[in-house]
Amino acid sequence: MRKLFFKIFILASVVLIVHACANKAQGPTGGPKDETPPRVMRSTPINGSLNFKKKQIEIVFDENISVEKPGELIVISPPQLKQPEIKGNAKTVSISFEDELKDSTTYTINFGNSIADLNEKNVLKDFRFAFATGNQIDTLQISGKLVNAEDLNPVSGILVGIHAVDNDSAIFKTPFIRIGRTDENGHFSIDNMKPGKYKVFALGDMSKDNIYQPGEAVAFIDSIISPSSVMELKQDTIWKDTATVDSIRSYMGPRFLPDNLLFKLFKETKKRQYFVKSERKQAQSFSLFFNAKADSLPLIKPLNFNWDKKVLVQKNATLDTLTFWLKDSAVYKMDTLKMQMTYYKTDSLFRYVPQTDTIEVFERKGKVNLKAKKQTQKPLEFIKVSDNASGSFDVYNRLFFTFDAPVQTVDISKMKLKQKVDSVYKDLPLKWQQVDSTQMLYAVSHKWVPEESYMFTVDSAAIQSMYGLNNKAIKSEFRIKSLDEYSAIRIIPAQFDSLIVFQVLDNADKVLATKPAVAKGTLFEYLKPGEFYLRAFIDLNRNGKWDTGELSSRKQPEEVLYYPKKLTLRANWEFEETWDIQAVPLLEQKPKELIKDATKKQNN
Repeated sequence: MRKLFFKIFILASVVLIVHACANKAQGPTGGPKDETPPRVMRSTPINGSLNFKKKQIEIVFDENISVEKPGELIVISPPQLKQPEIKGNAKTVSISFEDELKDSTTYTINFGNSIADLNEKNVLKDFRFAFATGNQIDTLQISGKLVNAEDLNPVSGILVGIHAVDNDSAIFKTPFIRIGRTDENGHFSIDNMKPGKYKVFALGDMSKDNIYQPGEAVAFIDSIISPSSVMELKQDTIWKDTATVDSIRSYMGPRFLPDNLLFKLFKETKKRQYFVKSERKQAQSFSLFFNAKADSLPLIKPLNFNWDKKVLVQKNATLDTLTFWLKDSAVYKMDTLKMQMTYYKTDSLFRYVPQTDTIEVFERKGKVNLKAKKQTQKPLEFIKVSDNASGSFDVYNRLFFTFDAPVQTVDISKMKLKQKVDSVYKDLPLKWQQVDSTQMLYAVSHKWVPEESYMFTVDSAAIQSMYGLNNKAIKSEFRIKSLDEYSAIRIIPAQFDSLIVFQVLDNADKVLATKPAVAKGTLFEYLKPGEFYLRAFIDLNRNGKWDTGELSSRKQPEEVLYYPKKLTLRANWEFEETWDIQAVPLLEQKPKELIKDATKKQNN
């Protein structure tokens, strides 16, 4: 009996231990998940205090909190030369000002979305704290939205600030009087303003000084702003929980005006001009790289060689990348070329001033292959060539050939363009065209027949480079796409304006084609069937491309508009759409699926 009792005791003890361990592993089951953001319990001083002169502020919440990215998310107005020290400790946020507080000034601390509870990260959204060093607190406010000028995307994290109306050059010289910052939807407000007249600017303040520096994104509005307020009937929704409305309360409250300011952010085309580097990847040429577009070529004066104009200059459209092809073997066989270069460089005020540098260019040779060096016969070299031929060739395309060095001679009699007819290739007239000034890019043009096959051949040694290298035999075969593989769209402007330029976009907001408006309709052909969007801009200078603004002359960027609907184009079908570019308000035009925070877009 005693043994039986002992066994029962041991068994019961084991069960209790296992049960206790299981409960310990599970932990407390607790109640529903906390979804409530922190609440302010008290502060020193109280929010809205007057005649506050101290530099230390403490705000106590009902639970432990964290302060996320205070330097990015918290905006203090007026802006501080020395950023205050902002700390979160347990339930308390403390702010210690480094600058002296100004007399008779209202200070605003906009915490944005920086404060959250420590455990569940519930955010206290758009919390603001204000106090005045004088005997009254300013209460006026202006607000609005900021979008990227070129694609109407909202831009977050951009400062919006005010200057006195009588200071025309303040944006270039002095910090803002008061500031706000755009949120992820591009919305902003500037709080606790005094009555008065102001100029308002938006600034991508990379220099963190609240002053415009060349190269920073900027926006402005042409009108003078006078903040005001009116009393109007408002409604406040009271919720039982996160999903159920309890009641709607009506009350009279202030509406601050203007509350619909629209800024279009842009970057000027101005860039600092300076020489970046030189490069010599092969003996026969060297390249020079500059930071910005140039209006003229640099003046090169050889120092340890003489090229006697035996040089060919390959330049891009903006003259910021130049390649010099050397014709004289006595020159390009030299290891190091020394020269004096005179070009225009911008000074601290963005004025172009002549600059003369002495530069050396030398060939960076790879490692010597000792095994290859022992070979008695050097392999035969050919000019390298590439083309764009493919098994599925667009009906509107030209056949391009790109050479790795300037071409000196071409024997067209050794070239053949043929079309396959009943399994036999038949000769066609050949149009061989030089495309660039350096004789490195050529094209074959022909009115291709859809669904037909073609072949282009070049005999060996038909083409010779400036350095005496010949081509290998070339054979390019390609088939033209069927018209059934294309779609087309004709855009008819509801009110014709010769300044309108239409653009077809893909679903990533990328421009596929650009054409000016035509009264009877602008036709975009040879589009791949699928989903498309439309954009337009007002081409004020009639140069066929969208142009940005200029702050110093107060020139706004050219206006951009979006067709508000997605278009689905079918194969072998011409779609026709009439577009009234003014029918829909600007901020409602861009289709939602294309809208993306421009700041995040730039960082991706």
